[in-house]
Amino acid sequence: MEKRELTCIQCPMGCALSVTIDENKIEVTGNSCPRGAKYGAKEVTDPTRIVTSTVPVHHGEISRVSVKTEKDIPKDRIFAVMDEIRDVTVDAPIHIGDVVLSNVAGTGVNIVATKDVAGIIPEQNL
Repeated sequence: MEKRELTCIQCPMGCALSVTIDENKIEVTGNSCPRGAKYGAKEVTDPTRIVTSTVPVHHGEISRVSVKTEKDIPKDRIFAVMDEIRDVTVDAPIHIGDVVLSNVAGTGVNIVATKDVAGIIPEQNL
């Protein structure tokens, strides 16, 4: 039997969870709502995370755009995802939801922009 102590991150309450794993049975206690029980069980069997970061923008009104995974990825793939994100640069304009990187680190999940960045018009010599 294994017992793990977790803090639930499903809402601002931050319940202190105790998760007991006994063969094929998982018991979660300390949760104030059903979301906490679901989170505790998933966290000990298949932990996942949303990854957020920024990437450089060429010819944009700002120099970086915020990005995130479209959905959660396996927790053990975070460093591989970040390694790929570090190699990305985008050209402006870019819009919320634009795919910046497809199938990041072989997870089947895309990296998408979370902000609009307008392009800048280069000054012309007259």
